[in-house]
This record gives sequence, structure tokens and C-alpha cells, in this order.
Amino acid sequence: MVTDFTQKTKDLIDNLKGTCASYGLGNDGNESKIITQVFLYKFMNDKFGFELRQIDERFTRVTSWERVVSELSDENFRKISLKLSPNTAKLKKEHLLSHLYNNQNTKNFSKLFDATLIDISISNASIFSVSTASNSKIVLFDELSQFVSDQAQRDDFCRAIINQLVNFSFEEIFTQKFDFFSTIFEYLIKDYNKDGGGKYAEYYTPHAVSKIMAKILVDSPQQNVTVYDPSAGSGTLLMNVAHEIGETKCTIYSQDISQKSSGMLRLNLILNNLVHSIPNVYQGNTLKDPAHRDGKNLKKFDFIVSNPPFKLDFSEFRDDLDVPSNGERFFAGIPSIPKLKKDSMSIFLLFIQHIVFSLSDNGKAAIVVPTGFLSAKDAISIKIRSTLVNSKTLRGIVTMPSNIFATTGTSVSIIFIDKSKKRTEALFVDASNLGSTVKEGRNQKTVLDISEEDLIIETFNDSTQISKFSVLVSYKEIEEYGFSFNPGQFFEMTTDDIQLTPEEFRLTTTKMKNELSLLLKDKLNLEKDLVESIDKLILKNESKQLKK
Repeated sequence: MVTDFTQKTKDLIDNLKGTCASYGLGNDGNESKIITQVFLYKFMNDKFGFELRQIDERFTRVTSWERVVSELSDENFRKISLKLSPNTAKLKKEHLLSHLYNNQNTKNFSKLFDATLIDISISNASIFSVSTASNSKIVLFDELSQFVSDQAQRDDFCRAIINQLVNFSFEEIFTQKFDFFSTIFEYLIKDYNKDGGGKYAEYYTPHAVSKIMAKILVDSPQQNVTVYDPSAGSGTLLMNVAHEIGETKCTIYSQDISQKSSGMLRLNLILNNLVHSIPNVYQGNTLKDPAHRDGKNLKKFDFIVSNPPFKLDFSEFRDDLDVPSNGERFFAGIPSIPKLKKDSMSIFLLFIQHIVFSLSDNGKAAIVVPTGFLSAKDAISIKIRSTLVNSKTLRGIVTMPSNIFATTGTSVSIIFIDKSKKRTEALFVDASNLGSTVKEGRNQKTVLDISEEDLIIETFNDSTQISKFSVLVSYKEIEEYGFSFNPGQFFEMTTDDIQLTPEEFRLTTTKMKNELSLLLKDKLNLEKDLVESIDKLILKNESKQLKK
């Protein structure tokens, strides 16, 4: 049955995209707003009816709960609405899809359609609005018909949208859990996940990466904890961690500079029963204007998860960061502005430092980084790595296969930080050889199967050492290697690699040494014999010349 629901929901998304294409909005910059907002309106409408059925038996006796609503007095409808969950959108009679459907042949229907969406936004602004760093509010809906440039087509466009929605119902899938809605959300935004959000990273982190980060990060039961992502995108990582903890046991906080991705994150929160966290979604520049504070100080979080942008031109506000008040937050330093290739500035180094600074005393973090960072020789990278080791907060590293992201060939790794207990060693896992290659559009992508994902998770959580795959390394040894976090360098010449006991290893290496000595001795004897033979030839030749 779940498979049927999934396909029906995907069909709705495809049909809405087809409607947009029919009115010249296919692949238009505004198409994503139309698709996601219409989808959200339908979801809220059906969730409203679903909730009514739970609190009043009058709505369960009939097929159409909208018809029962139409027969109620305004006062009775208002009283019933007050009983709904605080996380359910508050709708008026005229907000319902049935009202729009029944009035679609009125003159200037597009204006009625837009006005309905705007009024829903206003009525629910306190619950569903996303804040900006300047304390402005980004409401739920836009006037969608305005995206159709030909005014004569706007009424027909809005009618076409309504007629796509009226034949579909979300009600039968509200009992589904995270796995269902994460699949739907990924499908919903897949065509709008290609431009990097303007300035910050990708909207969608691959499922395998998200799952691995969440299941390693949350390794024990939690209650009433905070979860933060300073470059949240559409919130994929946040949703996975919240699901692992339990949606009612955590509060989410986020910030991202992209208005588009912040809107997608809001939709993701609504789909995944995390409406209570929407007031904590901020659109803005995390590095320059971090939004979440306790009084004058930056807020500290129990869990932080992030896939920050790796390279980005931040030269326009670089000097604004280099001030005494940021000295502790950017403890390792701020990259200088290069003369060339400003768009290659390593902004992820700032996000790592911001995350370390933003962890609570017992906080845990998981951060996606370019694999090159693990052994980079620049001063800032070394300082960050040495700080994690010296503070005994580095839990470990997982290097992922190349092309795990379909949109970039950059190899990535995951850094796990844990301040909850002091350690003496870290686990390094090299998963770079796992996975199989598939084609996604024009790009090649590496995909892990479930058994490979579980292998990484179980190996890490159990601190298991597997030859040429995982190894526990003491902080002292990491320091001796110049604070390099590259797993491969620690796999060489270990007894585990060749499956020998320490005594067997000693005997084997002694035998190799003796054999090498014999070879070298033979080599010297051969060289001596060769020289003597040459000398004899020379003497013989000289003797012949004298006889002549």
C-alpha cells in the first residue's frame, strides 16, 4: 500500500509540473515556488480535514468532510478549529480547496486563488513564517498567478492547478513515517537542486551520507535536545537526525543564506511533523550574522550536523569577520583573499570553526568536508585538526567513495566530534572503495547499498578494527603524523593487516631481514666476480698487444 501512495504522490508532482510547462513555466525560475507551495497548500488542506476527523465524529461519518464544514455555522466552525493541534494550519471556510473548486468559474478567479493563499499566510504567520537576520518574516505563500506573464492565462492556470489537486488526497498517508516523506520530499525538489542555492551548498545531501551521519551521531537515547545546522539547505541532514532522536524529543535550529532553500526546509519540517521548529528557521548569512543567541552570546547546541559549502567567494565580507569579537569563534584564523580565483576561497574552514564553537559542553557534531582537508598543509587546516586532537574531542573520520554526490566529483569525508567524553584515540574508517557506480542524468554517481551503509555505521559505533578498512589511532600517534587525518597512512605494517600474532610478526620480519641480507651479500659477491672477470679480460687483452 505504501508503494501505491508513493506513486500517487509522485504522479501529483509530475502533473503539477506538467501544468506549469503548459503555461510556459517549465524550468522557469519560479516553477519551484509554484510546485512546492501548491503541494504545501494541498497538504495543509488535507491535514486540516484529517485532524477534524480525529476530534469530531461528525466528520468521520461521511466521505467528504468539506461538506460537513459547509453546513456548520461560522461560530461552530471556529469552536471546532480551536480544538485542533497547535501545529495544524488554522483555515477558514473560504480557505478550503472545496471552496476554490466550487468558485473556479467566477470572474478573475486567479485573484481569488492568490487572495486565499495570502490570507492563509497572514492567519498562520506566527507558526509558519521563516525569519530573516533582520527580523523580517517570510510568509508561506506568494501570489502564484503573477508568475504567469500573460494576464489572460492566469485564471485558466489557477483552474488547472485546482483541478489537479481536487482528485488527490493526502489523508490516507498521514500515518506514514519519516522514510515515506523523505522519499517524497527528495522527489519533489530533485529538479530544483541544481544551482547550489546561489551561495550555500547543495539542497539535498545523499541519503547514504545523511543516514550514516545520523546513526553515528545519535548513538544513545535522547530527550529534549537541540539540533542545529548552520548551512541547512533543504534540511535533509536535520530531518535524519531528528528522526533518529524522535521528532517530539528535539527542537531544530537552522540558518541558510538562500531564501529558496529556507522555503524548502520549511516544507520539509511541515511534512515531518516538526512544525514547532519553524520559528527557529532563519534566512541569513551564518558567518557574518549568526541568528541564534542566548542573550548576547551565541547559542550552544547538543547536536550539530552540516554539509557546508566548500569553496565560495566571501571576500566582500571577509574583513567583517576578522574582528576581535570573533577571535574565539574563528580560533584557527580566517583565509586571506587571493588575487585570483576568489570563488575558490575555502569557506568550509570557517563553518568548521563556527560549529566547534557552537557545541555545548556535551555536544556532538558531524561535518561533511572535502577529503583533501584531512591532510591539508595550510596553517588553518592544521590548527583545526590539532585543536580537535588536543581537546580530545575527535571521535573519528569516515572517508566516503568518490562521486557520492552526483553534482560534484569532489571526494568527501565526514568528521565526527564528541565533547561528551574525553578520549585517547579516534577511529578512522576508509569507505572510499565501497559502492557501485550508476548514471544519474549526465553524471556518474556512486551508490552504497544498505549492507555497506550498515557496515560503516556498525564498524564506527562498535569501534571495530578491520584490515585496511578501519583502525583505532591514538591521539599521540596522530600528532606524530603531523595531525594528518588520512586513514590510509595508519593501515601500513600493522599486525592485523597480515593476520599474524606479535610473535609471528617478529619471526616473519626477522626472516625477511636475514633473506634480504643474503640477497645483498650475493649481490656484493656477484659484483666482485664481475669486476674480477673484467679485470682478467683487460689483462689478457694487454698481454696480446705486448706479444705483437
